[in-house]
Amino acid sequence: MRKYHVKTLRPDGSVRETEQIGPATPVFEAAFSAFAHGTMIQTPRGPVAIEDIYPGMKVKTADRGPMPVLWVGSMTLVPKAQGVASRDCRLTRVMSDAFGLGRPDRDLMAGPGARLLMRPAALRDSFGRERVLMPARDLVDGHSVVEIIPPRPVTVYHLCLRRHAVISAAGMDVETYHPGAGFERSMGQNMEALFLSLFPHIEKPQDFGATAYPRLPLAASEMVG
Repeated sequence: MRKYHVKTLRPDGSVRETEQIGPATPVFEAAFSAFAHGTMIQTPRGPVAIEDIYPGMKVKTADRGPMPVLWVGSMTLVPKAQGVASRDCRLTRVMSDAFGLGRPDRDLMAGPGARLLMRPAALRDSFGRERVLMPARDLVDGHSVVEIIPPRPVTVYHLCLRRHAVISAAGMDVETYHPGAGFERSMGQNMEALFLSLFPHIEKPQDFGATAYPRLPLAASEMVG
């Protein structure tokens, strides 16, 4: 089990904060683990650290312009925690300029739930020249993109907008949260209810809407959403 921290935007514009215990399973953890503490997110007023983003604040999106954040989720990765696979505690460090000047504009520390919008040459047979949301850990090359186990516990975050979108994190295009089409098919009724309770702005799975770009799975057992 794991403790999940949620900040959500109420209809009256106020912010509600809650903590909830839930299973430490991939489908739950992916909702809280895209951006490491300190990641700079681009907003209409300039870059803001992820830990300072709050519901109601607007962030810049690649295709829809500024959009308000409806939900901020966070959890703590504890290296070498009992019962947790070491792979699930690793961060992906993307060195500055790894994909060209300013991409990223500083080292980007991506969590296990992060996907970046890329044009992967190795997948052109499947996607042509279309951009695809790829798990950050799939970009590891051992040189400019590496996986690390943090030396101490680190807080990781994710954001949810009204619609799935791509935002700028340290100059890289990174997706906002979406569980993927049909995610509920892998859950029983009680587990689905528990999962949706973490998202007060969502009443049913279909309310997450469509994904903005094709996506590759975070894990081999996950369907492409």
